[in-house]
Amino acid sequence: MTSIEQEVAGYYDKLLKRNAGEPEFHQAVAEVLSSLKIVLEKDPHYADYGLIERLCEPERQIIFRVPWMDDNNGIRVNRGFRVQFNSALGPYKGGLRFHPSVNLGIIKFLGFEQIFKNSLTGLPIGGGKGGSDFDPKGKSDGEIMRFCQSFMSELWRHIGEYRDVPAGDIGVGGREVGYLFGQYRRLANQHESGALTGKGLSWGGSLVRTEATGYGCVYFTNEMMKARGESLSGARVIVSGSGNVAIYAIKKAQEMGATVVGFSDSCGWVETPNGVDVELLRDVKENRRERVSVYAEESTGATFHEGSGIWGLEADVALPCATQNEISGADAQLLISNGVRYVAEGANMPSTPEAVEAFRENNVAFGPGKAANAGGVATSALEMQQNASRDSWTFDYTDERLHQIMINIFKAAESTAREYNREGDYVVGANIAGFKKVADAMLAQGVI
Repeated sequence: MTSIEQEVAGYYDKLLKRNAGEPEFHQAVAEVLSSLKIVLEKDPHYADYGLIERLCEPERQIIFRVPWMDDNNGIRVNRGFRVQFNSALGPYKGGLRFHPSVNLGIIKFLGFEQIFKNSLTGLPIGGGKGGSDFDPKGKSDGEIMRFCQSFMSELWRHIGEYRDVPAGDIGVGGREVGYLFGQYRRLANQHESGALTGKGLSWGGSLVRTEATGYGCVYFTNEMMKARGESLSGARVIVSGSGNVAIYAIKKAQEMGATVVGFSDSCGWVETPNGVDVELLRDVKENRRERVSVYAEESTGATFHEGSGIWGLEADVALPCATQNEISGADAQLLISNGVRYVAEGANMPSTPEAVEAFRENNVAFGPGKAANAGGVATSALEMQQNASRDSWTFDYTDERLHQIMINIFKAAESTAREYNREGDYVVGANIAGFKKVADAMLAQGVI
């Protein structure tokens, strides 16, 4: 073991002890540190001034109580989080997740990933993340409004367009952002549009923001395919999930000539050998808030299956767009045996380390989430630009900006991997490219 490897291993052991019981955070840090060993060997000045240790320690962690009243006048209490991880490049930027699985470790993993993802966009935004263990499913609009107002009653003092700009994530869509922004506006006593992104189009939102993460994932996938002389035209695609990211990944993939042969939710998956009726899926999920089984009942040729067997479908491309660690090592082997040659993460860290290693060993082109799903936060930053200039861009212009950003992210990951003799390894390329920009800013700004 080299001295650099010993130094990195020693720091990681220290991190495990200081952050006990946070396996997702440990996983995210380990994945980045494995890439950074290469950088530290070639550019040892990045080990100076405790940079790696500072990078892995959030600048601020905020945990707070969120009391609210349900429709039966019962008092409920949830826990709120905001982890402001790194602001070297700009104000903290990252979504809010409302889901019963949310805890500090998950928010830290998401915030840590966000540092590098935001750096890769080339836009001046730092990394942060937040959320709550509140579950919006089964709640009335009134209950969700009261929860969001209580949540923002604490959060508002920590955010702002030059400080920290939250957005949506799992469980936080346009409805929730509306309630959150309304309470922020009330408490701040000013209409500060740039304080949140993902807003409604009539009050400061941006066109393409709804579609951005799914579209961006497909744009990145197409760049990986072009690098191997292929394209999405005629390809068979699996998309896990059926939320915002999945729906618009499906839509864009089919617009680019692919056939989406399956999608899923937490109850099961739908086989769609003839492709997906996106408008029906949007109606089922966005308007009626039903399960994917309802789509299968109403769509000719679609079949619903209970459980998590979607990775058993034959396909050329897999786009995991649901949640973290949804593709295990065994799932990855199943995908490979069924012909998948391209995987791009629409969700955050949906592939386990064993799955990523299986893709590497079998020459599957793999786009990590910090690169492949950066389109959402990139378009949030474009929304911030529009808010700052009191402007509103057309759909086509904004989509062109998004498309070019995703091309630039792919090129950065590709060229950086080649520079460090890891050609085609987009995990290493994305990690190092994202890291170096943040690291250079941190070194320039001193030990803070």
